[in-house]
Amino acid sequence: MDESTEGISDSAVRAASEVRAVFSRLRRRLRELAGPEGLTPSQVSVLSRLDKDGSSSASALAGAERVRPQSMAATLAALDQQGLIRRHPDPEDGRRQLVTLSAAGHERIDGDRQARTEWLAHTLQQRFTEAERRTVIEALGLLDRLNRP
Repeated sequence: MDESTEGISDSAVRAASEVRAVFSRLRRRLRELAGPEGLTPSQVSVLSRLDKDGSSSASALAGAERVRPQSMAATLAALDQQGLIRRHPDPEDGRRQLVTLSAAGHERIDGDRQARTEWLAHTLQQRFTEAERRTVIEALGLLDRLNRP
């Protein structure tokens, strides 16, 4: 096996580069499909996080999204203005507010997710054989190990 000067195999470097490039293109394509009009990527990310994790404080969202609290405040203000989030007092600390998705926020996230899933399923059905789809599923199982400790 050929090793690079850092002790990483050429195949690992090539795989890393190709995985990054393919996922980057696929992510862009999926954003194009159902990207909510008028929302920035950071706003979409916050909506998705609230959908996945439930209610959160602005400071916790800022930490999770790795942005300054001022940036998160601006993001939340824009989402609030569009009626996509609700704010309510934290029952454990009345000085703090918790942010949750509104019904409109849930509808937006669900609709976008459904559109992306339908496009991807249709495209996989059209362009891949059953055996290739099974290979994709197996490869994704392997790639998921990148997220484990």
